[in-house]
Amino acid sequence: MIFRRILALTFVTAIPLNALAKDAEHHNDHPQVSDNIIAKQRAALAKQTQGKGYGPQSPRDIDAATGRNAISFSEAPPYTQMNLCNIHFHKNAEHKGGEFTKYAGNGDGHGYLSGYEYSGTLSSSELTPVQQPVCPSKHGSLYPGDTIEVHYVHSTAQVSPGPTLGACLNESINNPQLRVETQVYVLVNDKKAASFETLTQHAKQGALHQALNIPNNTGSPIQYAGSTTGPGYNEQGSPFQVSWSVRPQVVKVDINTVGNWCKGNVFNEDHAHGVRNLVVNPDLLSNIE
Repeated sequence: MIFRRILALTFVTAIPLNALAKDAEHHNDHPQVSDNIIAKQRAALAKQTQGKGYGPQSPRDIDAATGRNAISFSEAPPYTQMNLCNIHFHKNAEHKGGEFTKYAGNGDGHGYLSGYEYSGTLSSSELTPVQQPVCPSKHGSLYPGDTIEVHYVHSTAQVSPGPTLGACLNESINNPQLRVETQVYVLVNDKKAASFETLTQHAKQGALHQALNIPNNTGSPIQYAGSTTGPGYNEQGSPFQVSWSVRPQVVKVDINTVGNWCKGNVFNEDHAHGVRNLVVNPDLLSNIE
């Protein structure tokens, strides 16, 4: 149970604002912390992990293959041989690379308004404002043009889809192999764009719970050994081992379908999570083969 509670800390849920409340400011209007704050967080992470045997960390630049963390663990099976246990998303991509290389800024120093954005262009019609707040929280809502990174989390434990990473564990196996299939989406106000409700559909196929519509046309996924993420690990190492699969290309998704999904899903997800600082210390990165 202790392991379950610790693992769940990766996704601390913020209390959502009233669904009809309007954000006072768009995210670009919020102040950003200085580079010095981010440097101090990275220095604290290096100090806390030095010499303690922490394994490779996430997120990372998927276009940079070099790392010198020597801790290794067995790669998790393909996700089709595992149980889907959780789906959640972060506002802005936690990873950098592919079509999401535009730095959003340092953010508030606690994981919000930082990360990486879609580096392509969108039309004015795709950026048409929506009439109602989308997935609102105390950290703001989602807007057309925003980037989100979706984590389809899988476990070798005999589990069912549910809230937080605690859904990936059971009383029989508290140290299952974990795999995160990752897809970055950019939100557009276009009913012809992909449906987030379709992209997150899941069902039991045979003995396994499966995500049915993870995109398979967004480039060869970058596979690497890493950890759990989230801003709670900005200044401390994550002790959890995760096999990552990050697709380099972005999919446009109808923002209205994201809003619909946030209003009700088995994962109890109703807002975007913050991002962990990009891990750049080579001592905390695996080498991508």
